Amino acid sequence: MGGLARDPSDLLPLKPVVFQILLVLADGERHGWSLVHALQQRTGGERLLPGNFYRVLKAMLAEGLIEDAEPSRTERELAQADTGANADRRRYVRLTPFGRDAARAEARRLEALVVESRARRLLSTRRSQR
Repeated sequence: MGGLARDPSDLLPLKPVVFQILLVLADGERHGWSLVHALQQRTGGERLLPGNFYRVLKAMLAEGLIEDAEPSRTERELAQADTGANADRRRYVRLTPFGRDAARAEARRLEALVVESRARRLLSTRRSQR
């Protein structure tokens, strides 16, 4: 990664799927299928094509947003109970400190947009008024 510290805001705006992945990984490491399942739940069951998903993960690894992780014993036991023989082939990833900083920067960017939207009366400050 070189000697220079990178600024996470240089990556903004993040693609929605990248931000969603970072949000899911903020809770802890995941393997690919578990990540896909969590993303589908967050997006109301929207189908994620495997080729696209793994391309995005590869790019995120290259950017240093995520890294390979060794699963915890508990995680490995859950995987074993879930899929049996395939559990050992699962690849786990986790958020890097840089990835967490990028997610924070994106969250702040989105929050500023919401504040501006409210100031321009595009969004109500009260949830009951739509």
